Amino acid sequence: MPKKFPPEFKRDVVTVARRGDLSVAETAIDFGVAEETVRRWMRQADVDDGVKDGQTTSERAEIVQLRRDKRRLEMENEILRRAAAYFAASSLPK
Repeated sequence: MPKKFPPEFKRDVVTVARRGDLSVAETAIDFGVAEETVRRWMRQADVDDGVKDGQTTSERAEIVQLRRDKRRLEMENEILRRAAAYFAASSLPK
């Protein structure tokens, strides 16, 4: 599983990489991350800043949360459906 970095760290790395004093590869080495990771963070920062079109970080987080909620609600609905069927079956006259 990929290592999680705090947003502040990502923002600092992108800021240094955008300044242009160091190449992306040198920036990656200085911060101890992979070069492609820095490039990906820069692409996402461009989207977040509105420079490029795409799904922002906050939109992505919202979608993840909505999917979790949907999955939880579906499970709750299934439990309630089974419980209703169980109680309906047990209340039938014999």
